[in-house]
Amino acid sequence: MIVKRKALSFWERLYLPALLSGLKVTIGHFFRKSVTMQYPEEKWVVPEGYRGAPYLVKDQEDRTKCVSCQLCEFVCPPKAIMITPPGPASAPETGNVEKAPLEFEINMLRCIFCGYCQEVCPEEAIFLMKDYSLTGTSRAEMIYDKEKLLALGGVHQDSIQKWKRKQDEAEIQGVGAHPVVNHGSTDK
Repeated sequence: MIVKRKALSFWERLYLPALLSGLKVTIGHFFRKSVTMQYPEEKWVVPEGYRGAPYLVKDQEDRTKCVSCQLCEFVCPPKAIMITPPGPASAPETGNVEKAPLEFEINMLRCIFCGYCQEVCPEEAIFLMKDYSLTGTSRAEMIYDKEKLLALGGVHQDSIQKWKRKQDEAEIQGVGAHPVVNHGSTDK
């Protein structure tokens, strides 16, 4: 089957109508208010529920909240978290924490910002930040160690002090504890 094409008119061969309609769109946008964000002077407003990069936090006594349980490492889909347990845990520095991580690293090049690490953490030691701009000039800069993660997180004032609450409960039980009576004994 042969399809016959319609011959172009004089104006269509000049392409002036197409050029003028394109200029009309361009001039129309020229006088409108700009919708382009001038980054980095203007920052994007992060919506509620945004999942950014993970970071570690300290409690109100400036102690690392991480107890090196390694749940975040096991649940991480791309295996971006690496924890070396147990680190030195001295009594005045860590309080009731039995062990602290010797090393804690997150490879931000692998991290997919899924939020599983925050959800699984029993001590509320890892959170997701609202920052969406992670930059580095080398691969080594994008591997965040424990010190860098703690510097990003700082101290959470609104976080729960689980160890302090457990210590208070233990003190209350110790003061008001009743002696154990063995009723099932058959000794005479």
